[in-house]
Amino acid sequence: MTAVVITSLARRPELAARLGDMEDTWPEFAGHDALAWLLYPRMVAEFPEYVWIATEGDTVVARGFSLPFALHTPERAGVLPAKGWDAVLMWAFSDRRRGIRPDTVSAVEISVAAGRQGEGLSGRMLAAMREGVRAAGFAELVAPVRPSGKPAEPGTPMAEYAYRTREDGLPYDPWLRVHVRAGAVIEGVAPLSMTVNGTLAQWREWTGLPFDTPGPVLVPGALAPVHCEPERDFAVYVEPNVWVRHRLDGS
Repeated sequence: MTAVVITSLARRPELAARLGDMEDTWPEFAGHDALAWLLYPRMVAEFPEYVWIATEGDTVVARGFSLPFALHTPERAGVLPAKGWDAVLMWAFSDRRRGIRPDTVSAVEISVAAGRQGEGLSGRMLAAMREGVRAAGFAELVAPVRPSGKPAEPGTPMAEYAYRTREDGLPYDPWLRVHVRAGAVIEGVAPLSMTVNGTLAQWREWTGLPFDTPGPVLVPGALAPVHCEPERDFAVYVEPNVWVRHRLDGS
């Protein structure tokens, strides 16, 4: 059996063109977050040491993106932002442009190829990311986690879902459980972590749903309902995530 090899793009820059080879399980609408559309290519170009790719022979089986940023500044005071995923993207590139030294790394995405879930690849990618961040001299990895089981309960408040546990005390959600087993603690909810807006025609194209009635629309893959306003020809999705912290310095 061919071994799975995980590496950063800084070590294997020729693999940058392969990141898109993998069919993932993200819902279509998630790719239309404006910041992702703008900044994902720049992550690959400007932060290759924080981008991870797993290959099995010549097949890409997982990928991961992370970004360094300054969290412990007087303005940010070590507080993880309510705008979660979107805020990390903005802060990382703003800090680099202004020459602000990063003190923290945030995971942005860990995705496993469709059909390869349940093999432990997500945990291995997280472990590689943790080790890479530690080796780079950082004491903390944070992550605005997108709980994998939450699409089954779009109406459940994230603040309730995030802290639900099993009998063994571990999180009920599988992806949160991977993080906690790796050493993370749940910090809180990022209620405005990702925002996707579009016309009704766009949402119909992304989802195959009619989007013709006002109010909440349940969309497969969404963690919360999408708000639809037919009279104004738009719908907006505001995704809550769960902030976790991985202390890497033994504290």
